[in-house]
Order: sequence, then structure tokens, then C-alpha cells
Amino acid sequence: MSQSRSWWFRRPALNWLELIGLAVAVALVAGGLGATAAINLSPASGSCDTTRVATSTLPAVVTVHVSGKEASGSGSGAIIRADGVILTNDHVIAAAATSGTIDVLLNNGDTLTAHLVGTDPITDLAVLKIDRNKLPTLLLAPREELTVGQPVVALGAPLGLSGTVTSGIVSALGRNVPVPKAGGGTTVLAGAIQTDASINPGNSGGPLVTCEGRLVGVNTAISTVPDANGAGGGGSVGIGFAVPASTAQRIVDELLANGRATHPWIGAQTAQITQDTADRFATVAGLFVQEVAGGGPAATAGLQVGDVITGIDDQAATSVSLAWLLVSAKVGDEVAVDYSRDGTSRRTTLTLAEQP
Repeated sequence: MSQSRSWWFRRPALNWLELIGLAVAVALVAGGLGATAAINLSPASGSCDTTRVATSTLPAVVTVHVSGKEASGSGSGAIIRADGVILTNDHVIAAAATSGTIDVLLNNGDTLTAHLVGTDPITDLAVLKIDRNKLPTLLLAPREELTVGQPVVALGAPLGLSGTVTSGIVSALGRNVPVPKAGGGTTVLAGAIQTDASINPGNSGGPLVTCEGRLVGVNTAISTVPDANGAGGGGSVGIGFAVPASTAQRIVDELLANGRATHPWIGAQTAQITQDTADRFATVAGLFVQEVAGGGPAATAGLQVGDVITGIDDQAATSVSLAWLLVSAKVGDEVAVDYSRDGTSRRTTLTLAEQP
């Protein structure tokens, strides 16, 4: 008998699961300069010389341990600057973002306390800083041209096993993967790299590197297959996703400069009305406008509380399509919005502003 599938997500403390209703099971797998010596592909196998990759890159890979009032967990990270700047996932450090401790285990066995430079839940990235200099680093490569089938290597601490190395290929490029934000709501891993390199809970925040040791992605989510009861879980099934370095570079630069990253904002709070709910209550499917910020983009465009946004740039309006817009669009972009008010369909143009 065939088995239906649903999208699930796992955060660093291995028991955080959350259904969001798409078509495969995905888990958030919580769990620069230097280190760039040229490493050639093996012409016989078409794969990396993983021994040389590991030797070159592992010194810059760290295990991140967090402890907060309500949760604790672990994940991975990469040192991207010799003065102790570390790149990881937002969901890795979320439990200790406001109160708690973040400790970093270096590859040489040293454990140091880290402070949080800044975090960006929308891209699920965070930057940490430890008090040490002249550290080994990984080169963040935002302009690296990847190709499907290209060998890559994933590094990190799956299930807390520091210094783990797995290899695979780039399975696909440009995936837009909806995931839950650590603080609630949904975001999208925009343009994510899909890989079959084995990634498991605890790998989150760890680097995905090329055979030359260049950091091209931040391992963030995996696909898992639900059991007979529909519950997601387990480890890698060969479908993992990494935030691309092009996204990471912009966020790192902004967090280091300002402590925050900028993203567009529509100026409204919405809740999704599914088609089933719309049919049951004789309304329309879309995003119900719960709140409109005075003077914000939605208010300026004429949207009001009680409206139902039915279309965004000629696409069906859902929480996922809105999350994708806020990740992919820029401040100042104009967006066509279709909405329903008192049973009448209308259209307006909304100009995105910077999120306050």
C-alpha cells in the first residue's frame, strides 16, 4: 500500500517535530579565509578525495552546544574568520538566543563560550563570536558556480558526533523549501542546494563544501519518511538542503555590520484560510488580514482588517508563497495583490518596505 507523506522539520534538540502540510518529510537538522588548499577530483570515481577535504576543512568546523531555560541542544558551525566569527543556523542557537549559554567545541578539543552577534530567522542563519584569534577558517564562496552532479562534502556533528564527514553530490539547485521558524511561523530556504550527502540531526549549521574546500552552503534541513502512523523521524534518506553561500554572505555582512539583517515587510499580520476551511464557511481561500500596521505598505495599498488576500504576483496566496516573497524580494519592490472584501474581488499594488 502506498504511503502518504508530509513535510516535517527537526530542530537541534532531537525531539522538536512540527507538521506544516506539504509533500515529503523534511527535518531541520540542528543538531572566511583559509582551509582552501586545492583538491582535485578523482577522475576514476567522479568524487572528492574526502581524506584531503577532511584534513583541510575539519579544523574550521565546530560543534555548538546551547542551553536555555526551556531547552537545550547541539548543532554545528564553521569558523569563517580567523578572529573567531562562526556561521551557524538560527534554529541551532534559538534556545539560548535571549537567555542561556552557547558553547563552542573546537576541532582541537577546546571549548569556548560564544556570544551571539546576530541572528536572522527568515534565512535561518546566525553569527557567533568566540574570543580567540589566528583560527583555521573556511572560505565562504558566494560566487561559486555549482552544477548538478558535482561532488560535495558535508561536515559537522550529527547526533553530537563531532568531526563527522560525509560525501555526496549536488542533487539539485534552486530548491525553495518551506520550514518553520524557531520563534513560530514559516520561512523559506530560498534557492537551497539539495544534496545526497548524509546529513542528520546535529548537522545543522555545518558547512557543505566543494572538493576544493570552499564553503558553498550551510546544512539546514533533511527529508525524512513518515512511519505507518504518519510521524516523521529517523535520519538521512539522501535528501538534504543547504542555505546557499550567496544568501549566507549577505546575511553575515549585515549581522557583523549592524547586528541585524534587513528584509522586506508587507505591514500586515495574516492567517491562512485553507480551501477546506473556505468551503466550510462559504468564504475564499487565501490569507486573512488580521492586523494592518498604520502607515505600512498594506495600509498604503488600501488593505483592511477582514480582507482576504487571494493572490500575490498572480500566484495563489498562502503562508508559503508569502514567506517566499519576503525571502526573495527586495525593499522597494512593487507587488500585485489580489484580495476579496465583502465578496468583491479587488486588486492593488503594494510597495514593500523594510521590516521595522
